[in-house]
Amino acid sequence: MVARSSVVRVPKAGELVAASLRRRIITGELKAGDPLPNEAALMEQFGVSRPTLREAFRILESESIITVLRGAHGGARVLAPDSSGAARYTGLLLQYQGVPLVDVYRARASLEVTAVGTLADGAHDAELDTFAALLETGADLLEDAEAFARHDVDVHQALIDLAGNQTLAVLAGMLVHVIDAHNDLFIASKSDELEQPASRRAHRSYLRLLGLMREGDTVAAQQFWRRHLDAIESVMLTDPETTLVEVLS
Repeated sequence: MVARSSVVRVPKAGELVAASLRRRIITGELKAGDPLPNEAALMEQFGVSRPTLREAFRILESESIITVLRGAHGGARVLAPDSSGAARYTGLLLQYQGVPLVDVYRARASLEVTAVGTLADGAHDAELDTFAALLETGADLLEDAEAFARHDVDVHQALIDLAGNQTLAVLAGMLVHVIDAHNDLFIASKSDELEQPASRRAHRSYLRLLGLMREGDTVAAQQFWRRHLDAIESVMLTDPETTLVEVLS
């Protein structure tokens, strides 16, 4: 029996140039705000044509790690990588797969409950102080549903950020991008029905969670936050079949 040969794809020259420049950016050799060398210098350095170099630029632009300005004072400039590009692509992938919105809410809940367990372990007093300061800012937003909704997004993200696992924080940021879009739609469709007591209840829940984490009661804190997130899901997702296409399109 003859083994089937594997086809090895050779990267295009533009992809190789993009890979080299990407490495310089992610290792810090090129920092956010730095201009890339001009096209003539890069063409000479890599031994490529202008179309090949511009193909590399298009690849890096699509990854949101450079921006190319046109005109006499234009050129390519480095951008700091952030989660927005990954969030957009993740949202597109989930839409394509027909993932229901409830799936996103439950994934976020799993990450947050894990983070709450970390923050309640008695070794994160400084992080809990930071969380408390964030909650104080929310106390001034209780009469403004839209402003409090933005604060709510910050609270959920902060829980994971403060737990200290950067990988989980990036993953959570992608999910928050989707949920934030759903918040905007929800507020727009329910603007006449939103009441201030809902914001006050949410704020009381945040303070209760903070108290449980300060007490070091990991189990109680996680159970409380799981119930809170389940309640949010029941309010925000009246139709469990809602898909991401309806939210992000």
